[in-house]
Amino acid sequence: MTGRLAVVGLGPGDDRYLTREASDALLAAEALYGYEPYLDRVPVRPGQTRHGSDNREEGARAEAALRHAAQGASVAVVSGGDPGVFAMAASVCEAIETAPEAWRALDIVIVPGITAMLAVAARAGAPLGHDFCAVSLSDNLKPWELIERRLNAAASAGFVIALYNPVSRARPWQLAKAFALLGQHLPNATPVVFGRAVGRNGESVAVTSLAAAGDVAADMATLIIVGSRETKVIARPGRSALVYTPRAVEKVSA
Repeated sequence: MTGRLAVVGLGPGDDRYLTREASDALLAAEALYGYEPYLDRVPVRPGQTRHGSDNREEGARAEAALRHAAQGASVAVVSGGDPGVFAMAASVCEAIETAPEAWRALDIVIVPGITAMLAVAARAGAPLGHDFCAVSLSDNLKPWELIERRLNAAASAGFVIALYNPVSRARPWQLAKAFALLGQHLPNATPVVFGRAVGRNGESVAVTSLAAAGDVAADMATLIIVGSRETKVIARPGRSALVYTPRAVEKVSA
C-alpha cells in the first residue's frame, strides 16, 4: 500500500483564506504534523492524530511525517501561508532526496496557500504591481553576508522587496542593518509597508518611509514590503492610503 503525504498551506490566518483544496487535504489526513501554533489553527477531528513540534525542527518533522506516510497512511504536514515559501515543502523535498528509495514512491502533494507577502500587499494596495522578490532575513540557514549581497542586488536592480522573518529575540539587529543597506540604493521617501498578523486577531498594517522604517516595531509575525523607486503612495482623506508600484517603467538608458 502506497502512502500519501500532503504539504498544506493554511494561508495567513483566518479560515476565509483556507482554500478548498487545503480543507479537503486536512479532512482526508489520518495524521497531522506541524509547528504547534499552526496545528492549533486546524479544527480537531475525531480519529485524527496530531504531532506538534518546535519551529526549528522542520527537518525532523518532515522525516517523521514521511516515515508515517511510508507505512501506508494519509498524512498532512501543515504550514503557515504557502508551504513553498520559506516553509515545509522544501524541507519535505530535501528529506526525500536523501532518504530511503521507498519515500520517493509516496504520493506527494503540495497544496498552495496565500503567503504573507500577498496578504500584506492586498491590505496595502498593490505594492507588488511590478517586479518583486522575497528575502528572508533569518541567517539561521544561510550566512548574513549572502543576505547582504541579495539585498544590495535586489535594491540596485529596482525590485520591490518583501522581507520575511525580520526580527526575533535571537536576531535583534538584522532588520536595522537591512534598512541601512537598502538606504544606500533607495531614496529616504521610499514607501515601506509593515503588516503584522494579517488575517489574524491583532492585525495591523502601517505605511511609512524608508527613512522612518527603523522606528516601527516588528517581530516574527511581521512581513515588510520595501518599495522600489517607482512605488507610490496615494493619500485618501479619511481612508487608509493606497501603496502601489506602476506596471509600466520608463526605459532605462544603456
